[in-house]
Amino acid sequence: MIAKKQTKLLIILDGWGHSDVVENNAIAQAKTPVWDQFNEDFPHSLISTSGKEVGLPGEQMGNSEVGHLNLGAGRVVKQDFTRIHNEIKNGDFLRNPILKNSLEYANDNNKAVHIMGLLSDGGVHSHEEQIHAMLEMTKKHECKEVYLHIFVDGRDCAQKSAKKYIQTLEDKISEIGIGEIASVIGRYFSMDRDNRWARVRCAYELIAKGKGKFLAQSAVDAIDMAYERGETDEFVQSTVIKAPTKIKKGDVLIFMNYRADRARQITQAFFDENFQGFSRGTFVPTQFVCLTEYKKDFNLPAAYPSTKLNNVLGKYLSNLGMTQLRIAETEKYAHVTFFLNGGVESPFYGEDRVLIPSPDVATYDLKPEMSAFELTDELVEHIESQKYDLIICNFANTDMVGHSGKLDAAIKAVEAV
Repeated sequence: MIAKKQTKLLIILDGWGHSDVVENNAIAQAKTPVWDQFNEDFPHSLISTSGKEVGLPGEQMGNSEVGHLNLGAGRVVKQDFTRIHNEIKNGDFLRNPILKNSLEYANDNNKAVHIMGLLSDGGVHSHEEQIHAMLEMTKKHECKEVYLHIFVDGRDCAQKSAKKYIQTLEDKISEIGIGEIASVIGRYFSMDRDNRWARVRCAYELIAKGKGKFLAQSAVDAIDMAYERGETDEFVQSTVIKAPTKIKKGDVLIFMNYRADRARQITQAFFDENFQGFSRGTFVPTQFVCLTEYKKDFNLPAAYPSTKLNNVLGKYLSNLGMTQLRIAETEKYAHVTFFLNGGVESPFYGEDRVLIPSPDVATYDLKPEMSAFELTDELVEHIESQKYDLIICNFANTDMVGHSGKLDAAIKAVEAV
């Protein structure tokens, strides 16, 4: 007979925050009777979730990955962004051996260098300074052909801010005299993490084959055309700049995103010979380089390999012989598993996991409740089982719907939670 446990519960309301400002504040405007009762009946406090308090530079805003890493570690974790930012400042970035070797390979074998990544100062998945620094490194190594494949943001920054980042990049290109922007696409397509392979295919065919839905004479023109179609940055459709640029066999492809979850699918499409997400036609192998380690079993060179975090919460409980459950819907499953466990992919001994599929909709403002009700039913069942010492659950709604920038939908998301 299995002994019944006094289950403890950690519920993470992803994207939930506090502000005294009511205007455009979905949480303040929503009906939240349970939350209000908690605040009235139980002790509570506010914590800082950005900047140095969570291992980021200065006033850099926090994000879901950073939050879960710090929660799981129980201490401030120096983030990849901080690590790379510091090396750009002190010059070590330009001496990075993995990046250096890839550029030397390109020169020695007369291959082009392709740089792809999210261009903004959002600091969640990437930062424009890293793309600029990579461009400077290609100049230092006198690379002959350098192409930039730009993912535009509109999610971790203003919805229509891409042109200022593109203009800054074009100024850098003019200043140092190397590189050209070959393609532009919104992150909705290039950075999917929910196995919506049709989106990823649009990005892959643009970058690998030079096939886009639209042709523009400049990257700024590409954004103007997208705005005329009613698209914001996140949803900019695949656009070739000037003329198609194809990746050739053996070309170097450097991915400048540092956060793993939204980098994995597009990476897999480029390197995996047994890839099943969609038909690629004739597979063209590249010398693929990751800025950080996206997944250990990818076995790809990473300029900044993962650093191991010892004695994270999950491992600590496992060592004590305690049982634990991690439960979330698809969009936040990696956060309560991989990120909360300090970047460890496999579960610890005594750790079970439950994945509730996120709804199959184009954007979550179309279904603000997402899978919260199904998640709750499953959660209650596991609480009542009294099988676990600790259950950690993430509700994704306020983060994922909040990113849409649509207040009415965000209010519904808050009320669903």
